[in-house]
Amino acid sequence: MPKAKSRKSILNRVKITKRGKLLRRQSFRRHLKSSKSAKRLKNLRKVKQFKGYYAKKLRKALGVRH
Repeated sequence: MPKAKSRKSILNRVKITKRGKLLRRQSFRRHLKSSKSAKRLKNLRKVKQFKGYYAKKLRKALGVRH
């Protein structure tokens, strides 16, 4: 059976921690910032974690075990 390849497009967007958690950046922070409040922009800076079923699917696509 051939070796499984990881999805490079996902690897660029996701950080895998030592314990196997998948972290991502938030969207809606590129432009049109003047219409967004400072509180909203501050909260968008935070890194989010993939959870549940979606995280399981991403781990499979990346070939990561936990």
